Formats: sequence, C-alpha cells, structure tokens
Amino acid sequence: MTSINHPLIRPDSLESREYQLTIAMRALDTNTLVVLPTGLGKTAVALIVAASRLYNEGGKVLMLAPTKPLVEQHLRFFENLLLLPDKNGNKQNFVMFTGETPGEQRTSEWEQSTVIFATPQVIKNDLLAGRYSLEDVTLMIIDECHRAIGNYAYVFLAEQYCAQAKNPRILAMTASPGGQQEKVREVCANVGIGQVETRNENDPDVRPYIHEREIEIISVSLPPELERARDHLNRLLDDRLKMLAGAGLTVPKRQLLSMKALTAINAQVQEKIQKREQSGFAAASVYAEIMKLKHAVGLAESQGSKVLKVYLSRLADEATSPSGSRASRRLGQDPVFTGLMDRVAGWDHELHPKLGIVEAIVKSELNNSTDSRIIVFATYRDAVQLIVDQLTSQGIPCERFVGQATKDAEKGLSQKKQIDALRRFRAGEFRVLVATSVGEEGLDVPSTDLVVFYEAVPSEIRSIQRKGRTGRSGHGKVIVLVTQGTQDETFRYVSQSREQAMAKGIQQIRDDLPEPFSGENNATQMSIEEFTATVSPAGTGPAIVVDDRETSSKVVESLHALGASISIQRLQIGDYAIGDRIIVERKTTRDFADTLVNRDLLGQLRSLATACIRPVLVIEGGDLYLERNIHPNAIRGTLSAIAIDLGVILLTTKDEADTAAMLLVIAKREFDERGDRTPSIRKPYHSHMEQQESIIGAFPEIGLKNARLLLDHFGSVQGIVNADEKALSGVQGVGEKRAKKIYELSRHPYG
Repeated sequence: MTSINHPLIRPDSLESREYQLTIAMRALDTNTLVVLPTGLGKTAVALIVAASRLYNEGGKVLMLAPTKPLVEQHLRFFENLLLLPDKNGNKQNFVMFTGETPGEQRTSEWEQSTVIFATPQVIKNDLLAGRYSLEDVTLMIIDECHRAIGNYAYVFLAEQYCAQAKNPRILAMTASPGGQQEKVREVCANVGIGQVETRNENDPDVRPYIHEREIEIISVSLPPELERARDHLNRLLDDRLKMLAGAGLTVPKRQLLSMKALTAINAQVQEKIQKREQSGFAAASVYAEIMKLKHAVGLAESQGSKVLKVYLSRLADEATSPSGSRASRRLGQDPVFTGLMDRVAGWDHELHPKLGIVEAIVKSELNNSTDSRIIVFATYRDAVQLIVDQLTSQGIPCERFVGQATKDAEKGLSQKKQIDALRRFRAGEFRVLVATSVGEEGLDVPSTDLVVFYEAVPSEIRSIQRKGRTGRSGHGKVIVLVTQGTQDETFRYVSQSREQAMAKGIQQIRDDLPEPFSGENNATQMSIEEFTATVSPAGTGPAIVVDDRETSSKVVESLHALGASISIQRLQIGDYAIGDRIIVERKTTRDFADTLVNRDLLGQLRSLATACIRPVLVIEGGDLYLERNIHPNAIRGTLSAIAIDLGVILLTTKDEADTAAMLLVIAKREFDERGDRTPSIRKPYHSHMEQQESIIGAFPEIGLKNARLLLDHFGSVQGIVNADEKALSGVQGVGEKRAKKIYELSRHPYG
C-alpha cells in the first residue's frame, strides 16, 4: 500500500488514493462540495485538505458535524493521523466543543486550539454571544452538508465565516445530497459553493477500492389478521375522505392517497380557513384523522401487530383524555374503530413474519461468522425495541441506538450513551445494533458485514446512508424486507428512482457551475463577496439575554445581524430578558392557539407577570383568529385577561425579522443612547401607586402581581420593609423564600 506523504500526516497511516488526492487538490482552490458514497473516504479528503491549509496558511480548522457521536468520531480520526507541532506547553491542538462545556471554557479552548470539532448549534450560540470570532479559521469543514437548508445552523455559520475570516475556505461533504436539483442548488448557495466534486462506484479511479456489496430483497406476505385490520382502517379512511368531498374538497381515491395528495388536500383546507369558512375548521379536524389512519395503515403493513397495537392504544387513550383533540374523540367513538380495538386486544404475539425473518437472518450470520457486526435499521422506536426484545430473548447480545428525545414512557439515549454504545459495538462487546434514523449518518463501523432494512424507506438520502454502513473495508451485504402489495414496495421503487435522479442532478449542477480558476479577481471570489454582502457586524448594540432554546429561530440571527449584544442563558421564564425590568415571551400565532387549547397559557403568562416589572408577550405571525377552530370571543377574552388582569404588554409582529426589530427597539428604549447597560427609566409614572408597585416589584422574584398583594396587605412601602419575615411570608403567593429576600435586602448595608 502506498501512503500519503505529507509533513502533517502521520507516516504510513493513510492510503494514497488518486481520486482522494485529486478532489483534495481541487478543494484547495475554491469552496467545494464533495459528494462521495459512504466508505470512499470523505473524512480522508477532509484530513488532506486540513493538513494542506494548516501547513500553507496556518490558522485554525473548524470541523462541523450534526451529531455529537459523529463529532467524536472525527476527533478520533484527526487525532490519530494529523501531526501538529506543540509550540507551547499550554496549547491544546485538538478539542471537541459540546453544549455541556461552560461558555467561558470554550472561549479559552478556542484560543488555545488548532482544530476544533463541534456540532453547528454550539458554534452558532458562541458566535451569537460574541465569545470568539472565526477570523483565524482557514478551513471550515461541513459534514453531512445536505442539512444546510432553511434555518439549519450550517446556513448561518457559512455566512458568518465568509464575513469574518481573513482567508476563508469551505469544504462541504455528503454521501447523499438528495434527488431534487433545487434543494442541492440551495445547499450550494447557502454555503457558498464554487465547485462540485463527485465520484461514484463506477468511476475508473474509484473502482479499485470498491468492495463487493450484495443487495437482497426479501418479499414478505402480509398475514390475514393484519389484512383484516388494514381493511378496518381503510373503511375509516374511506369514510373520512367522503366527509371532505362533502365539504367541497377535491380528494383522490384512497388507493391514490400519497403524501403529495395529502399535501394538496391540506392546501385546500388551509385555503378555506383563510377565507374564514367554518367548514375549513371542520375539514382540518377530519384531515387530522386521515393522517392518523394513514400512519396506522403503514404500521400494519410494514411494522407488525405489536407496533400497531401500541399506536392504536395511544389513539384510544387520546380519545378519552380531557385534552384530546376533536379528531381523536370522533375517531375513538366510531364503531369501526372500537370493533378494531376489540380485535387488537386479542393479539398476544407478533403476527407479522418480519420479526421472525430478522431473527433467522441474524442467527445465520452470527453462526457463519462469530466476529460479524450487524446493523438492523427500523424507522420507529417501537419496532426497534420489539426487535431488541426478540433477539435478546434468543440469547443474542444486542442494543438499541435511538435519539435523545424522550417519547411517551420510553427514554431516548443521551449523546454520551450513543458514543459509548458505538465504542462497545466497534470493540465487539455486542454484535448487533438496532437503530432508528439516528444511526444512518456517519457511523464509522468498518467491519459491519450486514445491514438489514426492517422496511424500505422512500428517501434516497436515508437509503444511501443506510446501505453505506456496510462494505466499507470488505464484502458487505444489505437485506431489505418488503411486504408484498404494500407501501414497502412503493417506497423501494421511489428511493431507487430518486437515487438515479440524484446522480444525474449532481452531474448537471457540476456542469452548470463555472470552472474555478485561481487569482484574486476570479468568479468564485466574487461570489463569496456577494454571499457575505448582507452580513452585518454584531455585538455593538444594546444587550439582550436570549434563552438558549430560542437560538434555533431566525429571531436571534436577525438580532445578531442588527448588531445586538447577545448573551445566551437558560431563562427559567420567558424567551428574552432586557435589563432587569423586561422579560419577553414570544409565541407564534399557532403556538399561542395550541397553548391556549392544550396547555395552561394563562398560567404560563401569570408566571411571566410575577417575574418582572414589565412583562411583554409578542405574538408573531398571521391572523390569530384563523389558527385552529377557536371562537373569536374566546381569543378576545384571553387577550383581555392577559392585558388587563395580568398586566402583560401585548405586541404583535408579522414574522421573525419583525420580532427581532421590535426587540431591538425595546432594548434601545430601555438603555440610554450612550450604551450604558444599566436600566434607564425615562418616563415618569402616572401615579404614586405605580411608583410604589415598581419599588416593591423590583425585589427579587416579586414582580407586579406580588407587589400589589404586599401593598394591599401592608398599606405602604414602609409597612413592607418594616415587616418581619413571618408577616411577609403570610401574604398569599410570597412564601418563606421571597419573604427572606425582602427582609434581608431591605436591611442590607449599601455597597
């Protein structure tokens, strides 16, 4: 094996492959999108480019990946192969940033490190908070760059990088950018791509490094009992489609009810709602039922009886819950549905043959090779758990690999546990990993011999990512389970055709982009200037504290672009804090309506009102009265209660950019024009009562509501500050903790 010879790459550690070197050399000339099938060494290309940029340009390298396990994987690869001189005793060449690391520590580590590995949201938060700049970064690597659409953090970071860096270069990488040319073009535009480099397994310079990968399709028959359950669900679907047709909507036959058709139906429903037609709200409820039933049909066909039973039981529970939607209640009362539930109650074992087939496949593979690694992919967590339970019951060591979020009673896996599971899988502590989509991107398990699809998937991106988990360093096999005459077959053909379309689309985009050439005034450089033209300097305006859960919104990006000085914290109440008087809660019109119906909106805003002197609610978006089927008087009554009873200031904005502009104006009014960050009260209060409320409300955790209760009880400010702790805590809503703070603060010496 011939190895790469580079001063910064460990000798005899990286195989020299012509196509990787060719791509890397071209990527050094301009911002490049690299499309390589999984297993062909995208990370090796990134290492070569990083080594060259550091050797010739110096500075730092920032490598971004969407998940912490993938970030950790890249860190291990670079640490093992990249040689960086330790110029001083304090310098830490490689560092991984996570949200668990304190912000001050990340600032320090950024200054000391040469190569930084991180998820994009962590870097975005730090840039918004002004902890460091990207000025000295000479290469930004964006892994799984097909995510760089819409409001994903990659888009913001690419803009900021090209605006801040003295010598920017972007390397974007993916195995599967998608089959729709417009989305691929959007990705290229969002990260400032100047050229596309792509290879596939048929290219002459790639073929010598390809390992055989066998793909087998196993057709499975749907058992009679699940066919009958599907028939029940289809009867319910037919009935709901007739309801929509009776309401004047154009609907297809059930057999043609694709996602595209469902989207078209929803567009008609929304049009009726926009016209304030009452039938539109009723149609929206029926449409919600159709979506639930369509999902249930898919579970019956592709997942099996146990997964379907769990889902139908959830629907039945939702139908009897006080907070259940109208769609759930109507479905739960339908005789066809109740009849189906009676039938489902008798299912005490798995009826679908897929589970037994997976067990047989895994046993056969492990018997043939005790060192095999096997990954089983399933779309839903319930199916993952079902497979794990079945294999475990047969004495086969296996573990589930799912995302962090906790759903219903099932806990997800933290990123720390995900990393540990991958480590133990690589080490052979268990042989079978059963994963949801969280395992599709970037898993580096070179010895995976077999990948099993529990069901076909309609996404070409997911299909490519799944198949790429095997055949990376030796012969590999992919088995796809397809239930005959069901959506499994449809999804299989859809993903296959989209994969073919993706290959053609990438080639077309590559041909359309201008040929890169060197020189300061080339077209690529001009495109980068245009790309960064709208990015403004940030951090010089008034201070606004942002809740860390808000940083994924465009509001925070707009505030940053407008020059606000942003601090990111976890706020216990509200989304934005301005000075020590103002807390702002932001809700879209949809969120406002959902919280009003499904959660305690007034309780949430009551907490806001007690937490500060000037509570503000911003309602963002379109016409509030068109959200959900809520009587206008109910909305009017709620708004009146918020403004009059709770004393919360109501403001409306049209979109996220408008909300940011509003917050900036509020902040400028709160702080004086000299940039003083202390609160400045310019306008006198209208009465002594308001001044008294302001004084008492300024005590920690008191707020306007408690201030009024205290003043009503004691009669004056003097009465409150002279009261002992017992008397203060006796006022409803104050309690011992707040009473102690009032008592101690009012007696504490100044200074």
